Amino acid sequence: MFATKPTLVGELVTLRPVGPEHVAGLLEGVRDPELQRLTGSHAGADEPAALAQWYATRKDHADRLDLAVCHDEEYVGEIVLNELDADNLSCNLRIMLTRPGSGFGTEAIRLVLDHAFATTPLHRVSLGVYAFNERALHVYKKVGFVQEGVLRDALLWEGRWHDEIVMSVLREEWVTTKPGIGASKLP
Repeated sequence: MFATKPTLVGELVTLRPVGPEHVAGLLEGVRDPELQRLTGSHAGADEPAALAQWYATRKDHADRLDLAVCHDEEYVGEIVLNELDADNLSCNLRIMLTRPGSGFGTEAIRLVLDHAFATTPLHRVSLGVYAFNERALHVYKKVGFVQEGVLRDALLWEGRWHDEIVMSVLREEWVTTKPGIGASKLP
């Protein structure tokens, strides 16, 4: 479903297929303690060679779409559609920004959802966000995600439990609220 890896251009950001050239930015993100907390990443591969290998192979996976979020050619994060369930036409969205708070995330999410719903038969895109991440919750609601439920005590971080909020957006919700994506453009 995601065999083609597009470049998507917005006013603030350009989304490009990830590659080894984006490893320095990814390394900055995975080593940032605040980004680790916001994503619930207790530990991860933070070796440049392992990350370069990871990014080099993303183009070979038709079941996911990994895009670098770039502003003025600088890597400022990544956005990913993964966990594809082709039988049920659904997938997961995740985003990590090394430069939050500039509208980059809002535009990146809109670009990737516009692309996904216009070029694939996807019906549902979901995500999980920790309840303490109020900025992300605000953005997800603003772009059209709807809260579905709560996974109670889903994250143990520094001795405290935190809930994960499950959200999704459905094709018909996205299409009816977003200009430029009409029934004629849907697969």
